[in-house]
Amino acid sequence: MKTRNLTCIVCPRGCQLVVSFDEAGKISEITGNACKRGVTYAENECTHPVRTVTSTVKCLGGRIFSVKTSGTVPKEKVFEVMGVINSTRADNNAKIGDVVIENVLGLGVDVVATSN
Repeated sequence: MKTRNLTCIVCPRGCQLVVSFDEAGKISEITGNACKRGVTYAENECTHPVRTVTSTVKCLGGRIFSVKTSGTVPKEKVFEVMGVINSTRADNNAKIGDVVIENVLGLGVDVVATSN
């Protein structure tokens, strides 16, 4: 039986999860979680991992400010999202919460400013 060890990142507790798979590759058991959120995290991480992307964007005037995606993106798309972020030049007046890139890569999430 194949297993995968994960550290849950849903809360500060950091439960050490063990995900067991059957012969067909489907999850058969998840152990080590202190709450139901750990089970959900492990299922998602093993079947369709997603990430929030954080980075910086340059303004037309040379200033740099921080940004993040407004939601999660599939893990396999992170480098493509970063490519779009790295090639973007934002308005000098961007403020916290402003949408810098709308619907990045058609994934249904925006890239928003997290600093002024």
